[in-house]
Amino acid sequence: MAIREDVIVIGGGLAGSMAALEAADGDASVRLITHKKSTLRHASGLIDVLGYLDEEEPVADPFAAISELPDDHPYSIAGAAAVRDGLARFDEAVGDTYQGDHTDSNALLPTFGGAIKPTARYPDAAAAGLASDSRDMLVVGFEELTEYNAGMLADHLDAADVPFDVDGVELNFPGEYANDSRVTRFAKRLDANEDVDHDGRTMGARQALAASVEPHLGDAERVGFPAFLGDDHAADVRADLERELGVDVFEIPMGPPSFPGMRLADRLKAAVDDAGIHISAGNPVIDYEADGDEIEAVIVDSKGREVPHHAEEFILATGGLVGKGIDSDRDGTVKEPVFDCHIPHSDDRYDWFDEEAFGNQPFAHFGVRIDEGMRPLDADGSPEFSNLRAAGGVVGGTDPVAEKSQSGISLTTAAVAGQRARERAAKREVSQ
Repeated sequence: MAIREDVIVIGGGLAGSMAALEAADGDASVRLITHKKSTLRHASGLIDVLGYLDEEEPVADPFAAISELPDDHPYSIAGAAAVRDGLARFDEAVGDTYQGDHTDSNALLPTFGGAIKPTARYPDAAAAGLASDSRDMLVVGFEELTEYNAGMLADHLDAADVPFDVDGVELNFPGEYANDSRVTRFAKRLDANEDVDHDGRTMGARQALAASVEPHLGDAERVGFPAFLGDDHAADVRADLERELGVDVFEIPMGPPSFPGMRLADRLKAAVDDAGIHISAGNPVIDYEADGDEIEAVIVDSKGREVPHHAEEFILATGGLVGKGIDSDRDGTVKEPVFDCHIPHSDDRYDWFDEEAFGNQPFAHFGVRIDEGMRPLDADGSPEFSNLRAAGGVVGGTDPVAEKSQSGISLTTAAVAGQRARERAAKREVSQ
């Protein structure tokens, strides 16, 4: 049976999900094609719009700073209004599970390394940890986690001249575990509130965890934990800990696997389902069919069968180098593997890297260049295809890691790509 939609989105991460939601905001039929699991499971779950213009001072108001960006920056091409549109679509999708929509200013949140990170949206589970909050803080770590040290985190926060006293304590997580246990095991134990032995008694894991922390509270009015306080029942876990301890409890984003990132991925999938968007999961797009400058279909490898998926409009949201939406080889070639869109780069691999490890790395800018309709441009600056748009990490032209802007770029480009695809698909239907 032929598969035909008004809009097809390729890629199921933050940009792909948001582009699909934007495209489906009307009568357009939309299909989201995903291959592998979203890289959100490795992400912090924070939504950064613009954290830095340089390496020194964090940006207080990202919207005020957009005017200082170069003309070829994705924000400059899309416009500040599109940044707001992308955030508004995100706010609608995640509901009250995120905070930050009350202000244009960045919030400042601690990370597991003790840095203070500027971000525009943050999970409700992290809200009590704001660095602008003057309440004293206790940071809890666990001996079983080798990559997270509460004492070091507290020292780094103190050195950052935060407006509160902060202490760190390392404990043993309730129950018996091998050293360097996976955080998924801790989260599951809290989710199910499994019985554990603690202080000569058998009790639920949440109560045991609170009992371990309580002697170290001191004057702290809030307690920060590594971000694994449950998965399916995270809100219940946090509420129980707050009730037992009598203080606010918050999560501190940490490295992968990231429960805030996985929760966000689950929330976006639910929003996509609720919007009636068709999802084709687990199969890659391997080719396309075109008539001149117009794509007619993408070819999906479905267990060895090549299945064409037809549409009026297509959105490429396959990610950057990490997500394999951009690939490279030792011959000095950087390519976008689905449509072979132009990626500006030097043919000499030595030009891809700066000698300074934290310098302005050319490879960080790799990606397709776009016009104001988010259409990828060829080497001459003309659209590769009239009905192909790009969103998210596949879009280049800046270093989103250094800027702390990747999520914002994903939301912004997705909002414009989805809107333009929806509008153009509707016009084509009327003309036919």
